Amino acid sequence: MPVPIVIPKRKDIRPAEDYGFFGPDSVTWRVWSYPTSLTVGFQRAVVVEELDPGLVASVTDTQGIYQRPRTRYDRTLRYFAMVAFGDSRSTMKAADVLVKVHSVGVGTEPYSGRPYDANDPASQLWILLTAWHSVLYAYERYGPGRLSAEDEARYWEECAVAAELQTCDPADVPRTREGVRAYFERMRPHLVGSEIARTAMNHLLRAEVMLPPMPWPLRPGARFLTMLLRKATLATMPRWMREMGGLRQSRLTDALIRPISRFNFALIHLSRRAELLALGIISPSTVPVAGPALLGIPPERPETLTPAQARERYGYARPADAHPELRARQRQRALGGQRPTDEGIVESEPILGTTA
Repeated sequence: MPVPIVIPKRKDIRPAEDYGFFGPDSVTWRVWSYPTSLTVGFQRAVVVEELDPGLVASVTDTQGIYQRPRTRYDRTLRYFAMVAFGDSRSTMKAADVLVKVHSVGVGTEPYSGRPYDANDPASQLWILLTAWHSVLYAYERYGPGRLSAEDEARYWEECAVAAELQTCDPADVPRTREGVRAYFERMRPHLVGSEIARTAMNHLLRAEVMLPPMPWPLRPGARFLTMLLRKATLATMPRWMREMGGLRQSRLTDALIRPISRFNFALIHLSRRAELLALGIISPSTVPVAGPALLGIPPERPETLTPAQARERYGYARPADAHPELRARQRQRALGGQRPTDEGIVESEPILGTTA
C-alpha cells in the first residue's frame, strides 16, 4: 500500500556524538554530501560489484536484493553513510557487527567451484574501491567537477582510513587516480559477466525497486526519475563493463544525460531540505546519519578520531581479526550443507536497520 512520505525536519535531526573519522573539513564530506553520491554513485557501485564472481554468488545465495531490495539497499547505504558521516562509536559498532553479518556469506561459486567468503580481504577491497571510486566519478561527471590533485590525494588517503573499518588491508588502497585505474585493470581478468551477474546488475539498475510504494499520482514522475537515474548510471560505466553485464545504451544517450543530470543535481543541491527529502525517500534510515552533516549541525564533541583510537576507546578488534570462532562455525555449517545462523543479522538490525 502507498505510504506517506515524511519530510525530515531540522528539529528532528539529533547532533552526532562526534565527527567520526573525517569531519567537515575533509574531502570525503565534500564529495559524499553532494546529491550525486548516494544516488548515481551508490547505484553504480552496487551494480559494478556484481561482476565479482564470489560476491554475486553470495548475493544470489542470500536472495536479499530480490526478496527485500528496499531494506537491503537502505541498510547498505546507511552503513556507507555511517563510515563517511557517522560518529565514531556507532560506526565502530556497525563495522564490528558487519563482520558477523558477512559471516553467513560463505559457500561455493556455481561456475568455478571455488569457495567464497564475504569477509575475504580481497572481496572487501573490491567493495570499498568500487564504492569510493563510483562516488567520486559521479561527483566529477554530474557534480562540481574534477577535484584538484591535492584534494584527490586526500580523498584516497581518507579511503584508506575507511578501509580500516573492513577486513581489507589499508596498505592495499591505491593513493592516486592512476593507482585506482591499475587496480581495476588487475581485477578485469577476474571479473565474470555470468548469467547471475547480469541478472543482478539489471535488477539493481531498476531503482524503482528501492523506492517505497508511491501514491498513484506520483508514480509516473517516480518512473521517469528512476529511468533518468538508470541512464545516468549506465553512462558512467566503461563499455567493457556494460558488455560483460549485457547492458546497452547509445553514445548519444550518454552525451545527453550528462547536462540533464548536472542541472538536476545542481538544482536539488540548492536546498538541503530537498536533499534530505530525496534521501528520506531513497533511504530513510540514512537520514539521521547524514542529516547533521548536510544541515551543519555540530556534534556534541567536535572531534575526529582515527579507527585505531576508536578501537582502543571502545574495545573493538580490527575487523580482519574479529569474531574468528563465529566465522569458522558459519563456514563449517555452510560448506557442510547447513544454513548459517542468523545471529549476526539479528544483532545488526538496531544498528543498520530492519531486514524485513
